[in-house]
Amino acid sequence: MDFYSQIGKVALGSRLRRLSDRLTEDAARIYALYNVPLDPRWFPVFYVLSQKENAAITEIAQTIGHSHASVSQIVKEMSSKGFATTEKHSQDARVSVVRLSDTGKQMISHLERQCIDVNQAVEELLLESQHNLWNAMAEIEFLLANQSFFDRVRAVRKTRERQTVEIVDYLPEFHDDFKRLNYEWIGKYFQIEEADRQSLDRPDEKILQPGGYIFMALYNSEVVGTCALIKRDDISYELAKMAVKEQARGKGIGWLLGQTAIGKARELKAETIFLESNTVLEPAINLYTKLGFRKIVGQPSPYQRCNIQMELKLV
Repeated sequence: MDFYSQIGKVALGSRLRRLSDRLTEDAARIYALYNVPLDPRWFPVFYVLSQKENAAITEIAQTIGHSHASVSQIVKEMSSKGFATTEKHSQDARVSVVRLSDTGKQMISHLERQCIDVNQAVEELLLESQHNLWNAMAEIEFLLANQSFFDRVRAVRKTRERQTVEIVDYLPEFHDDFKRLNYEWIGKYFQIEEADRQSLDRPDEKILQPGGYIFMALYNSEVVGTCALIKRDDISYELAKMAVKEQARGKGIGWLLGQTAIGKARELKAETIFLESNTVLEPAINLYTKLGFRKIVGQPSPYQRCNIQMELKLV
């Protein structure tokens, strides 16, 4: 059995490289067949230059979708072989302008004949295949331009890891974890304030007994996150004391904690959820926004670090 058939789609990149290597090897032989002494890697740059008098490296890179560094290297190689020349732009010395040399221009007619035959061979190959590779490549490139393969794998990983996270209600044995997680993140960015000590040292008295809730996030049975839903009155609650262990971030734990707190508030027939934060905590602000919170101007905060207040309307 072929290795790539056995290992499956996880080897997509490796299989594409194998196909690319095979085509590149044949391309070198085709160039030799038509007595065109060009490196196949140069073709996109050479073609652009064959269609215009000159072009800046940045322009070529944008046209063919290569990096500036890649095009610079190809131009350097073409120049060393006598197929191209470079000079500084007449109005901007920072810009390098490239043109084909006389030797390069002589290759255009040879390359045109080669391209006609290659194009026909490609058409015949696609007709023989059940699936049109050219169209499929265009579709894949479009999809990856909207969301990279890296981002797609990261999203799958986050979903898988999120499924192993368990959100549970606060119990007395979680007191040390509740304090530690919050003291760690507050101390990293701000000063611990008296209002923090009151809630974190006495959560039963300050949060639970008045009608609030505390939720704990467990990942592989380890406490990695927490948040509190503090009762303000019969129809409004405050989302507070959200903290996620630094090593566990990126798994969607904050999202799960927030969703759990919002679900509890709905269950309690609350009409609004309020929170206070600081804009330096950009990932947290982004999370709150995704959860549906919007910036408001509320009452003065008891926390010196607060510079933004947000609210989620539930009705």
